[in-house]
Amino acid sequence: MTVWWPPSTEVEAGAAGLAVAVAVPAGRPIAGRLRPPSSKSLTHRALALALLARQRTVIHRPLQAEDTELFLAALATLGFRREHDGSDLVLSPPPTLPSAATLHCGNAGTMFRFLVAIAATLPGRFRIDGVARLRERPIRPLTDALQRLGVVIDFEEQEGHAPLVVHGGRLRGGKVQLDASASSQYLSALLLAGQRAEAALEIEVPVLTSAPYVGLTLDMIERFGGRVEAAGASVWRSCPSALAATEVEIEADFSAAAYPAAAAALTGGRVRIDGIAQTSRQGDRRLFDLLAEMGAGIAWGDDGATVTGGGAGSGGSRLVAIDADLGDIPDQVPTLAALAPFARGTTHLRNVAHLRIKESDRLAAMTSELRKAGARVEELPDGLVIEGLWAEHEPPAAAVRIDPHGDHRIAMAMALVGLRRPQLQIADPACVGKSYPEFWRDLARLLGVTA
Repeated sequence: MTVWWPPSTEVEAGAAGLAVAVAVPAGRPIAGRLRPPSSKSLTHRALALALLARQRTVIHRPLQAEDTELFLAALATLGFRREHDGSDLVLSPPPTLPSAATLHCGNAGTMFRFLVAIAATLPGRFRIDGVARLRERPIRPLTDALQRLGVVIDFEEQEGHAPLVVHGGRLRGGKVQLDASASSQYLSALLLAGQRAEAALEIEVPVLTSAPYVGLTLDMIERFGGRVEAAGASVWRSCPSALAATEVEIEADFSAAAYPAAAAALTGGRVRIDGIAQTSRQGDRRLFDLLAEMGAGIAWGDDGATVTGGGAGSGGSRLVAIDADLGDIPDQVPTLAALAPFARGTTHLRNVAHLRIKESDRLAAMTSELRKAGARVEELPDGLVIEGLWAEHEPPAAAVRIDPHGDHRIAMAMALVGLRRPQLQIADPACVGKSYPEFWRDLARLLGVTA
């Protein structure tokens, strides 16, 4: 095993097959300024609409990370050409799409769900697969809806799971009811595909989780010249549209911005985060409100926010526990769970059963790794209860090695714990490349440590 800090090139280390871990330095306050990577959610939606529009598309500041590279590789398989001009990405479609292709999604769940629905609009036979964990992640609510709309889908192994084959060009439109209680991505996928259906697609959704992400989908569809109408309570009508060539700019990712913001709150530090707006429709913007509720200072300015900590001191943490329904922002459960042991009181994080079908079972993963670090955690079917054990008392200092379960958000959240809990090491640090390849370098810089 190799343990290092500050990090050099974590992706190269991972690619070299080394057993590496990050030893996070405890006891340093966060200080500095950064711009987090661009939004993964918005980049995925822009790439999906570029495929649907099949016209030259310019994307300013797309996220460059593992998940988006997988999507770009799929577009290349379908004949798209890509060019980079500084921070801009130019996508040019082929004269015609292939009539058959295999598209590999890795463990990119958003990409997987979007491509299954979009493939239904493309004449041809499209096999869609991913890594072992993606094959475990369900997609049946989406495929059931597509099949009711006339799409032929073959499952090679298990019904409702990858690998699967979509026989495309047969999305006829009409009315369908969709179960989106586990993921809003099912609804976003149908809203996107409906732009190229044979007729308007009317989708009734009795229960919707992570609703802010649907707002991002609607915004991006509109930016490409598409149209979605409200058709009643919990009903959306996606209308076939002449999608246009366009230029879109991707804003900074609030999901990524959460980590330096939470680090400042936890350590009593101060960080300026550029490229984020208080008016953003990204759901994870709410994390900043929750940090304020816990005792952090949040000052919004032009094109950014400054977070000052209620963090550590000789009298213990000044953070306070919260009781929060996080059904709309499930990606922030690991972030807040990492702060909870240092917050006075008992933190309750609720209504997030859908975290069990992410890149890992995030409720189980955070429970096991926080307990490994010495925290007291109760795992519920739909949430976590975490005691503020270290709000008034020092955390243990025995060396502990954290397993992020191959999940970027578990690795980054547990790194926050390591800022206050000594001798905490994060295994498989390269997994952060899924959404935030520069995470370890940014953290080192904010800690005042250079390679």
